[in-house]
Amino acid sequence: MERTEIDAMRQLPLADFLARLGHEPVRRSGNELWYRAPYRNERTPSFRINVAKQLWYDFGTGKGGDIFTLAGEFIESGDFMEQAKFIAKTANMPMPVPEGSKPTFLPKPSELVFEGMEAVQLLRSPLTDYLEERGIPYAVASRYCCRLNYGVRGKRYFAVGFPNVAGGYEIRSRFFKGCVPPKDVSLVKSEGSPNDVCSMFEGFMDFLSAATLGLETGDCFVLNSVANVEKAMKYLDGYGRIDCYLDRDEAGRRTLEMMKGHYEERVCDRSALYDGCKDLNEYLQLTTKGKENNLKIKGQ
Repeated sequence: MERTEIDAMRQLPLADFLARLGHEPVRRSGNELWYRAPYRNERTPSFRINVAKQLWYDFGTGKGGDIFTLAGEFIESGDFMEQAKFIAKTANMPMPVPEGSKPTFLPKPSELVFEGMEAVQLLRSPLTDYLEERGIPYAVASRYCCRLNYGVRGKRYFAVGFPNVAGGYEIRSRFFKGCVPPKDVSLVKSEGSPNDVCSMFEGFMDFLSAATLGLETGDCFVLNSVANVEKAMKYLDGYGRIDCYLDRDEAGRRTLEMMKGHYEERVCDRSALYDGCKDLNEYLQLTTKGKENNLKIKGQ
């Protein structure tokens, strides 16, 4: 492939590339455009484009790079020529012709996002106030979560951290939702519960909600993304029952069907508990507010 063809593809603005694929930004902040990840389902925008650098980063998966790696996410391929063909087809550019088995010019590496990360004890703070607003009491949050202090481009931030099995963290604050890579599932081992039963949750807010409500049974697995369901499966074969507390949306239903197809009758759908809510945390918040209103009425 000619170097000029590669340069022409790299000069194609990422926002234009996504627009051609039917994806528009949710908001703009300075040189940054924020999207709902265009190649997976999510409600909270966690996909960012740096317009000045023409680089992207997905805080939900911990992946990033340039237009070639972005094309790779759409076609689920790390093959450079296949990525280039997808870009050419999308942008109505000349189809690339390979000169050899390997590209002569590789994409730039992903940008570094998190710096000077420090995990410390979660003490009462605005972070725990935020969790309590979502129905999670400090006693539960402090048992399973930590406080992450980290830097991004020279500025310091802090957030609630929830560790995964690979050494990464899911992170949340009132203003931010993301992941410190590597992205993976989380496992919370249970003591004194049946070891042939486990519970599965889509996100750690749902797990914390279950712990608050006393619903968790046996070991608990948190997917941290429905894209991680296959990673979770390598841990699940030994369980006789898998209680699933997945979101009541299309992605959650697809994940449940995948689980049932693999484990059949061992999978128990527990989402009827929060029928009418999008997930378990929304149910917890409504339940908490209902109890507070009842107390106010009784106290009048």
